[in-house]
Amino acid sequence: MANRTMTIGLRDYDHTRALADGRVKIDGLDLKFVNISPPSQIFLRMLHDEEFDASEMSLSNYMIALGADDRRFVAIPVFPSRVFRHSYIWTNSRASIEKPQDLRGKKVGIADYSMTALLFVRGLLQHEYGVSPQDIHWFRRRSEHISIEIPAGIRIDSIGKDESLDGLIEEGKLDALAVTQPPRAFLQGSPLLKRLFPDCRTVETEYYRKTKIFPIMHMVVIRRAIYEQEPSIAARLTEGFEAAKHLAFEAYEEGLSSLPWTNLDLEYARAALGNDVWPYGVRKNLPTLEAAALYSYEQGLTKRQFAVDELFAKETLGLFG
Repeated sequence: MANRTMTIGLRDYDHTRALADGRVKIDGLDLKFVNISPPSQIFLRMLHDEEFDASEMSLSNYMIALGADDRRFVAIPVFPSRVFRHSYIWTNSRASIEKPQDLRGKKVGIADYSMTALLFVRGLLQHEYGVSPQDIHWFRRRSEHISIEIPAGIRIDSIGKDESLDGLIEEGKLDALAVTQPPRAFLQGSPLLKRLFPDCRTVETEYYRKTKIFPIMHMVVIRRAIYEQEPSIAARLTEGFEAAKHLAFEAYEEGLSSLPWTNLDLEYARAALGNDVWPYGVRKNLPTLEAAALYSYEQGLTKRQFAVDELFAKETLGLFG
């Protein structure tokens, strides 16, 4: 029988490349990767047009869609993007913000409200520092990728089409930014911007040791129509991504990286996170996934708190321990 051809919309990641270039193969499947950056374009194309057979997807957007009874996709526990969020909060040095509690009553710029990065930012501010989403006035630069109802008590304004978050914080019209890339002024070395957590690596490490949360930004989803035709695809695809990830980390161990100190960073990460610093699978990621489900419900993005097992194809629930 001929192999099934599957298109996969995904950013070009080092830990997925061996699957994309054919070094890792999956029985019965011919994979065609469509590499797109930024990944938000993948989400839009999948959510609006179901353009790919499988794709990268925002964890938050997936839960919101599922909460609205949109069951077009089924997830597998593969997480192409995950980022600790403490190091991605910047403050205007003139805004008198020295600690997280000082964000109360401040104007904070964001990309959009429903994105997973902000789900975890709001969650850590509330659970670790007692700062609720209602305490902050949010300013977003773009429309939401998925329709949401603004939760009660939340203040969100959209910035003007001719405005930018970088410009607004440089002008002092915003007090802080919670974004996914360093702001312009910070990259230029301006004293105007500083990180909310100056020693962010230490703070993020201690956060992980306390909570076991390593924030997951993106997961992989399969179109449900394809999954229901051949449910074994979910587990086979998950195992393929796992094999590709191992090849990437074997290269790091051999020093095959263009970044200096990769060996030291890998040592540090393994001391803090354990030998598998980028785990796939449901069980290995329960604290993070349970936190995401809790935050989505607490923050009014979903009407109930999902059980983690509800989010993933049942064939994948027992994979990787």
